[in-house]
Amino acid sequence: MFTRLQTKLAVLFASLFSVTLLLGGIAVYAAISDNATRMVRRELEVSGVVFDRVWELRATQLRDGANLLARDFGFREAFATRDDATIRSALDNLRDRLGLHRAFIVGVDGAITGLDVTLDDAQALALWSALDSAENAAGVLEIDSMTYQAISAPILSPILSGWVVFATRLDDAEMKRLEALSAIPLEAVVLRRDGYGTWSAGQREATSAAAHRFSLFIESSLETAAGKPRELDGADGRAIAVVKPLAGLGEGAQAALLLRYPLAKALAPYQPLFLMVIAIGVFGVALAIAGSWMLARSLTRPIQALDNAALRLRDGEDVSVAVETRDEIGRLAVNFNAMASGIRAREKTITHLALHDAETDLRNRQGLKQLIDAPRDRHAGITVVAALGVDRFHHVRSAIGYGLANKLLREIAARLTRAAPNAHLGRIATSILGLVYEARDLDDARGFAAALQSTLAQPIRLDRDTIDAHLTIGIVAKTTGETADTLIDQANIALDQARAGRRKIAVFDSAAYGDPARNLSLTSEMMTSIASGAMSIYLQPKYDIRKGAVTGAEALVRWRHPHRGMLPPDLFVGMAEETGHIRPLTDWVLAQAIAAQAALRARGHNLSMSVNISGRLMDDQDFADNAIDAITAAGAEICMEITETAVIESPDVALRIIDRYAAAGIAISIDDYGSGLSSLAYLKQISAHELKIDKSFVMSLAEGHRDALLVKSTVDLAHSLGLKVTAEGVETAEALAMLQTMGCDIAQGYFIARPMPLEDFARFMETAGRGSAVESALRA
Repeated sequence: MFTRLQTKLAVLFASLFSVTLLLGGIAVYAAISDNATRMVRRELEVSGVVFDRVWELRATQLRDGANLLARDFGFREAFATRDDATIRSALDNLRDRLGLHRAFIVGVDGAITGLDVTLDDAQALALWSALDSAENAAGVLEIDSMTYQAISAPILSPILSGWVVFATRLDDAEMKRLEALSAIPLEAVVLRRDGYGTWSAGQREATSAAAHRFSLFIESSLETAAGKPRELDGADGRAIAVVKPLAGLGEGAQAALLLRYPLAKALAPYQPLFLMVIAIGVFGVALAIAGSWMLARSLTRPIQALDNAALRLRDGEDVSVAVETRDEIGRLAVNFNAMASGIRAREKTITHLALHDAETDLRNRQGLKQLIDAPRDRHAGITVVAALGVDRFHHVRSAIGYGLANKLLREIAARLTRAAPNAHLGRIATSILGLVYEARDLDDARGFAAALQSTLAQPIRLDRDTIDAHLTIGIVAKTTGETADTLIDQANIALDQARAGRRKIAVFDSAAYGDPARNLSLTSEMMTSIASGAMSIYLQPKYDIRKGAVTGAEALVRWRHPHRGMLPPDLFVGMAEETGHIRPLTDWVLAQAIAAQAALRARGHNLSMSVNISGRLMDDQDFADNAIDAITAAGAEICMEITETAVIESPDVALRIIDRYAAAGIAISIDDYGSGLSSLAYLKQISAHELKIDKSFVMSLAEGHRDALLVKSTVDLAHSLGLKVTAEGVETAEALAMLQTMGCDIAQGYFIARPMPLEDFARFMETAGRGSAVESALRA
């Protein structure tokens, strides 16, 4: 709305001051109102106590007078002889002396003497009942539409003959005397409840609704807060009121004392203060407008100068502004000048942060990339990029904490820098340092890397801890056309290759790494190859050593790629597991195994067929349903080969599914036993029929006594659990003979036969059927 800063500041300051004044006024009013309310509440509570004391004193005075008259011998004799003149004289005398408004006698027969008004039968009976119910009955009595405080005393001559009743009127004069006892000018009034349940003081409220609210207030006060101050909204505004119940004497005598003080009267003394606050506020707003206008005018001139300087700074000029004052504007000018001179320093810091690791202050990946891409003297040899992995770094960090772990990296970097001052060091991953250096050739690069490892021969001292640090190094040489990112990635891959091969130093092996992008494309071709027939299953015989015959076969998937030839199963099966294609691939292999078994049966070969089941499918209920349905429908004899690790990853679900396979008549074989973390607990729980010893033990069976002991103990363990034992990797007659001696049940391996297509397998079985199975295998 306003385009000038001067106007904006003036309006802003005036608005803020006005709001502050308004809030302050509200706070003052609230505080005063709260204080006045508390004061009125205290005074009303005190007045209530005073009323109780006055009521008690008056009752005591009346009771003493009534008892005095009731015990007077002459009065009792006059009452007994029905001497009305004497009775009235005594009553009048005592009424005048005590200042009473009413003094009369009620006989035990209900006759009333000395009362100048006549009570109807209901009132007389109610009064008699009240007097007869207590020895000295007292309370509020209503006579001729007037409310009285009454006290009674029994007349005994010597038996109960009647009661003396003294009463004093609770009228306006009495209320005025009560009001005079209070420190504040409160209003006291006696309320009566009529036959309709409405409370009033003899006058009507402004409206019937107001009368109803008033009656509800009295009723609720008597029920829950008798004698406690409460807020009352009446026709004359808000007030603080106390309601004191007055005990009744007889039916219909329901009354209460109302002590009320309007809040308007409590706040009246503070009206001059409120007017003064308003006047000060108006004057302050006017003063704020004038002062802010002048202040804004003094501010705009240096601000305009700063604005012009900022525009020049934006354009890259080296500017400064004159400092004319020592206030905020002057300090702003000083800070502006400091900002202009500090921009270049900040740009340098930002560049450093962008190219260095924040925890170790070593060059980061981007910083190393700049060094790799920097031009060098081509006669200096080759540029080598090395990835130096700190072994067990994550375990060390878990033990000593992140702070000391970063300090460890800095200490390692310091040692490496001292050992190779001409090399460039950086950090390219959490536990991996990067190094760029020059070497004559790869042999020289390996020697340099080995020398770097020797720098960590001595333990590193960190505070009070001593840490042994070791490096595994992967190196790659820069050639033409390779980017810095590629070199760093290849150095990391070389590091992984070194660790996989349990070597301390490895040069990047592109042949071993292969072509990941090319291999990844196999996933999109896999399903097409199944449909086109490029994939097939090969069968490898399982030789029963005890029977001397082939009793089963394992179905193994093979893929003959149209361009890449026969692909190793480890390549595409692992990719199928990672990409989610293992389910359709396994469905296809299972279907092919069932079909192959049926074809062999048709030729007279009744063999069990084994199929490998991926661990990714061990918690797949839908796969289990389909597999069981397919095997049951075909009446096939299928053995599912699973690994222990598949069960360990999801034991509850996997064990339930295995139990379902076993219940459906499908044999279960524990594959590759001994190659991983074999667990006797899971071996005991798996409903298996067969245990397959991993080929790594069988192939070295004849080379060492330890492997023979492990195989023998595994055979004995499996037999004790009721499992058959199959040995994989049987490649020599010696191994077969040893397995037979150990009691192994089934042998599988190249010595028996290599995996072969169905037709070749059928011919193999026909050849094996004409002679000894082992001899046929040897001839094959």
